Amino acid sequence: MNFIYNDGGRKAAGFRGDTGDCVVRAIAIATQIPYQEVYDGINELAQRERRGVRKRGISTAARGVYRNTYDRYLTAHGWTWTPTMKIGSGCKVHLTDGELPANRRLIVVVSRHLTAVINGAVHDTHDPQRGTKRCVYGYWSKP
Repeated sequence: MNFIYNDGGRKAAGFRGDTGDCVVRAIAIATQIPYQEVYDGINELAQRERRGVRKRGISTAARGVYRNTYDRYLTAHGWTWTPTMKIGSGCKVHLTDGELPANRRLIVVVSRHLTAVINGAVHDTHDPQRGTKRCVYGYWSKP
């Protein structure tokens, strides 16, 4: 799969340095919503998160977003989830050519990371493919 460097508009929005913003970046790239708008939307949803014993804090757009929060954001914007892996099934789909739908805009969920795949090319600030071995848990797409 080709890799294309893309910060999702982070630098243009006035942010500097590196941070754990892969959720905001992937959503901004795939949905073509401005980075700052996604950043603010995620942080707004995070304020309504429930805290619990096993949950250290709430999501932040800059340092990490819990799955329920980005699920709500993407569902509200008309995106649908397609799982590619079930508990105990093993890895069936990898982040490599020919294993994801072509000619689509996808937000792909891999271990501890989200990345955008557009028309078969990975758009991110680093190449998350790990050769051909990176397992895909599922992906978000716009019908």
